[in-house]
Amino acid sequence: MSNLSSASELEPVIWTREPAQEPLDANDGALKVVRDLIRDGKRTQLVELLKRWDPIDVMQLLTRLRLKHARKLFQWLPANPSIKVVAELRPEFRSILMEESTLDQFRDILAGLDPEDAIEILNEFPDDVADQLIARLPDVEDIGTRASYADDTAGRVMARKFVALPETCTAGEAVSQMRAEANRIRKIFTVYVTDATGKLTGTVEVGKLLLAPSETPLGKIMNRDFVVVSADTDQEEVLRLARKRDMRTVPVVSGDGVLIGRVTPKQLTRIASEEANEDMLLMSGVSAEARSDDTVFRIVRGRLPWLLTGLVGASVAATVVGSYEDQLAEAAILAAFIPVIMSMAGNAGLQASAVAVQGIATGALWTGDIFFRLMKELVAALFNGAIAGSILCCLVLIASTVVPIDDPFRLALATSLSLLCVTTLAAMVGATIPLVLDKIGIDPAMAIGVFITSSNDVLGVLIFFLMATTFYLG
Repeated sequence: MSNLSSASELEPVIWTREPAQEPLDANDGALKVVRDLIRDGKRTQLVELLKRWDPIDVMQLLTRLRLKHARKLFQWLPANPSIKVVAELRPEFRSILMEESTLDQFRDILAGLDPEDAIEILNEFPDDVADQLIARLPDVEDIGTRASYADDTAGRVMARKFVALPETCTAGEAVSQMRAEANRIRKIFTVYVTDATGKLTGTVEVGKLLLAPSETPLGKIMNRDFVVVSADTDQEEVLRLARKRDMRTVPVVSGDGVLIGRVTPKQLTRIASEEANEDMLLMSGVSAEARSDDTVFRIVRGRLPWLLTGLVGASVAATVVGSYEDQLAEAAILAAFIPVIMSMAGNAGLQASAVAVQGIATGALWTGDIFFRLMKELVAALFNGAIAGSILCCLVLIASTVVPIDDPFRLALATSLSLLCVTTLAAMVGATIPLVLDKIGIDPAMAIGVFITSSNDVLGVLIFFLMATTFYLG
């Protein structure tokens, strides 16, 4: 909570921290004061009022203001607070808030900073905004090297600040070095041990370092069984590795093994959030680049390909249904079961594929475990299909006592067997496709949505009519 008053005649303004970006009525008074100051052009009073607020509180205030007022306030804020506020903003809001004049303002700020500090700040921005800032700093070589790494790689998100010491350095000397670096590096979780050429030879966790006798060389207490990633490693693979090995930070090395950076806990959390959002969009049949502030053209361009893919799948399913026109004419009641079969196929496939994608994303699905997992999916699908088929069989028989149905026992057999086969096959397809896509280097989240739904719709109606032809009309 922030509770401050300006040096002028302003009354104390209270801002209550809002949970999960949920607006609180208690902050309406503070919003009114800020809006009035912005409209009246009282920059000095407003900056004085907000200069000691926590960046999170200022961020929440910005998101509650109208966009034109938020831009104005952001331009008024001094350089250091404004950078901290931007770091707290959601990426999509930062992109809306920042405009040409703001980018020029940040260019001037970054040009006057130490390259390592500038790079760390750039890591706080969305990639597209960071690229624009880098383009405005052509003379700053150290900052420009960031652009040499591809998007979504370890080199793009790594922090260049770390503590690296030789093996002969003692624990006491290492602790002293950590204290000396405290202002430059805000949080130190791991001390890296390197040789004379800068190559990583071991790691020492801070807790272990503090407990060791001060005269102990790092070479005796360091962990030699460490894991590193290269600068061009995909950030999703970095996250997967960190989760699998329970690593708080992940060291990044160059092609010849020289330590060049580390992926911090904050960046790992951000990667997890970005990947989850991307997977959610892909699973919904939306482009991973979609944003809430997209123009109509970008919305159409991002969604139309997925919709057309779904249209192709639905057209194929309609063609299958049309090829059994004679069977439908002979027994029109079969049409009533088509939605049931398609719905069950889609749901079974989506459930299995969602679990597979989650397992791949978290690293819980190991190569040696794949066969066992698929067998579990098969057995579970058989049980689910058998139970659902039995219930549908009973419903058909019950319905036959109320509605005239020709040969209800054979119809119940055909529909229940169809449901058993469709559920089982859809689950196996849903569990397998993400694994195949992952092996060939395609985001497995793409399997969920139109691909699984469309393929299972086609397979579902095909199996249903084959069963109906064999057991009911045959």
